Amino acid sequence: MIVVVGSIAFDTIETPFGRRENILGGSAIYFSLAASILERVGIIGVVGEDFTDEYLNYLKSKNIDIEGIKRVKGKTFHWDGYYEYDMNQAHTVKTELNVFANFHPEIPANYKNSEYLFLANIDPELQIEVLNKFIRPKLVVADTMNYWIEKKMDKVLEVIRRTDVMLLNDGEARELFKTPNILKAAKSVLNLGAKVVIIKKGEHGAIMFTRETIGSDEPFIAPAFPLEEVIDPTGAGDSFAGGFLSFLSKSGQINETSLRKAVIYATVLASFTVMDFGPTQLDKVSYNEIKVRYNKLLSYTKFGKI
Repeated sequence: MIVVVGSIAFDTIETPFGRRENILGGSAIYFSLAASILERVGIIGVVGEDFTDEYLNYLKSKNIDIEGIKRVKGKTFHWDGYYEYDMNQAHTVKTELNVFANFHPEIPANYKNSEYLFLANIDPELQIEVLNKFIRPKLVVADTMNYWIEKKMDKVLEVIRRTDVMLLNDGEARELFKTPNILKAAKSVLNLGAKVVIIKKGEHGAIMFTRETIGSDEPFIAPAFPLEEVIDPTGAGDSFAGGFLSFLSKSGQINETSLRKAVIYATVLASFTVMDFGPTQLDKVSYNEIKVRYNKLLSYTKFGKI
């Protein structure tokens, strides 16, 4: 089983293509729905009284274990934001932490031996708290965000030292290491101790660097899947993480080849996420549809030697 620690939320989202209010969201939700297509997932998170049994039963129906979800008095975390035509930039109207403000992860006993752990972009002190409670997993993947880089940079760096795969978007990588060059930023992540760093570039795809390739200046470059319409990019990064980690878990191998395939699989899953508001597409997509798009992306990027 894969375990994720992250936010569970209700989102209000507006884009040039419409508006949705109080839809299911949060990093743990997007990750879990993406990962559960291939593997069973356990969520560690907190919700309020407004997160009814209907939502919990829905998650259970998607091959997601909910033992780690704690329901307490109050309201569930709520994010209200919008996007303009530059879909790479989210604008926050308001953030209501609600029960998430006092969240301290409680790890069910049967989660502690899980081999695969994803630390979503929550407070790095909470990420460290979780790491301290786990028996050493086979693979730890972590994410962060600009807010934590600005407020708790030393803790973010500590997380990187203790993680295997670090996910950053290009802006976060530049800010974290005070450089305009993402190659230099990637080198800095690996020098801290991470084995792999993936720098997400939104509609422009992702770049992966590993300890094996960084020295020879051979990153793996994955384009985004081309889409005519992007409706809502919320959760694309967490869907990417869910696809990436579940692919590696399913394959049972962690090497350069499996990592590259996992990046492509993750890219494809993220491409489905952005096609509608919230996690709607993750709820509907089948493995066969993912496979078709995966193979299309392979064909789009084939070329011969000059």
